[in-house]
Amino acid sequence: MSFRFSQDKDCEFFPCHKTNKPHIFNCRFCFCPLYYFEDCGGNFSYYRGLKDCSQCLIPHEDYDYIINKIAAKNKELKAARGESGGPHE
Repeated sequence: MSFRFSQDKDCEFFPCHKTNKPHIFNCRFCFCPLYYFEDCGGNFSYYRGLKDCSQCLIPHEDYDYIINKIAAKNKELKAARGESGGPHE
């Protein structure tokens, strides 16, 4: 099994978003790790003050986008604290 893709077809919510591509619907990020990013890049709106991501498929179709966005945010936060990049950058 790949760490980049998983599907839980037995989940009562599968797929949790409408999609024309259920065969590539990725459940790896059941809850989007970018939810709290103002600049997540996803297709969202606000409903009663909460972010509504029901129209967004980024976490279910673009694993690399999520990972790259998190890495960029980590780099931004390190720079704001004046930390150097470290051995992996």
